[in-house]
Amino acid sequence: MRHIALNDLPLLAMEYCSRGDLRKLLSKPENCCGLKESEVLSLLNDVGSGIQYLHENKIIHRDLKPENIVLQDINGKLVHKIIDLGYAKDLDQGSLCTSFVGTLQYLAPELFENKPYTVTVDFWSFGTMVFECSCGFRPFLHNLQPVQWASKVRNKGPKDIMAVEEPNGEVRFSTHLPYPNNLSSTLLEPLESLLQLMLKWDPVQRGGKLNPDTRQPSCFNVLEQILSMKVVHILNMTTAQVHSFQLTPEESLHSLQMRIEAETKIEVVNQELLQETGVSLDPRKPAAQCVLDGVRGWDSYIVYLFDKSITKYCGPLSARQLPDKVNTIVQEAKTQLPLVVLKKVWGEAVSYICGLKDDYSRLFQGQRAAMLSLLRYNTNLTRCKNSMFGFSQQLKAKLDFFKSSIQYDLEKYSDQMHYGISSEKMLKAWQGGTRNELRLLLRWRR
Repeated sequence: MRHIALNDLPLLAMEYCSRGDLRKLLSKPENCCGLKESEVLSLLNDVGSGIQYLHENKIIHRDLKPENIVLQDINGKLVHKIIDLGYAKDLDQGSLCTSFVGTLQYLAPELFENKPYTVTVDFWSFGTMVFECSCGFRPFLHNLQPVQWASKVRNKGPKDIMAVEEPNGEVRFSTHLPYPNNLSSTLLEPLESLLQLMLKWDPVQRGGKLNPDTRQPSCFNVLEQILSMKVVHILNMTTAQVHSFQLTPEESLHSLQMRIEAETKIEVVNQELLQETGVSLDPRKPAAQCVLDGVRGWDSYIVYLFDKSITKYCGPLSARQLPDKVNTIVQEAKTQLPLVVLKKVWGEAVSYICGLKDDYSRLFQGQRAAMLSLLRYNTNLTRCKNSMFGFSQQLKAKLDFFKSSIQYDLEKYSDQMHYGISSEKMLKAWQGGTRNELRLLLRWRR
């Protein structure tokens, strides 16, 4: 341990979080269009529960932002921790505060307008962070300071979660998360519902109504529903498309396969569903066998779907859609773009290329699972072949035995007819010969 020089100043020792802060993660080129789905869900779980804990203890953080979320690796699992409570404040008796604190880009509107505020300021900051982690940029005119965009965003609709400025200066609002992002179709709608509650302009309505039983705003009910969803992600190896299905309690595998058939047009009888190890799903077990406990996100765990009716397999092309801005510069390569737009195009291009790499990596893993399945199937066939060979040898021996017996019977019958031997004498002679042949057969089998 290094020597620490002591003086009159107090020492503050804190946990070392080896993975840095959330801003460091967001700044990586591959994350310029949002984090992976598993990382977004992990953020929702950790930071959401942290905010709930603070509010239950009547504390407002007031400065939630990526720089104040640090990441720690605990037993191979990424954990988010809220730090820097220097701006945190105990709620007073009236539950209203008036001091101006926090970082402008993540501040709720009432804070930089110097109005009284409550715990709902943390909802706005958290919603802004979740949006940025999902798409790579802040939701409302991210190139402007709040003092500049406040007047333009103030009249947004109650469900609008994004505002972008068009080249002609017009502000366009949207109630949906923009493409490209790394979220599955199953997560998009509930996550948009969560952001619509957290990014309401009116602080009184922000977060939704209080649940009379839990005394929690409805945004936390939506958050709990998102985190408790059981979702199976199926990679169609023919089209390279990922299909996500939210499972109902105790749903059978056959029920899931019927839903897969409706979406992929691959009949149940032709579906081959393989895990990464090449093991086929067990039709006797519920569909939840496709979901691992504690594992969330389609980038973390996936099931591979093969169409057994296809006799000639050429391999799929990527199903990833080229972002509009990237497609524009591909079609109009000589068109000059402003720096701000060019940076966005560059980000989407990098994200697209990284996504292609991940797509082909998953397809490779799917082919590996198929090979493991074939090897396992080949082993079973070899075992069956050996077993059948043994049975065939036994049957051949029995057949030879009965042929010899019939031949012996025919000879004795001929003797009886020719020499007039009595039936009783012939029976004893036949029994003696049969016993000798049976001994020979048993000796041969040993």
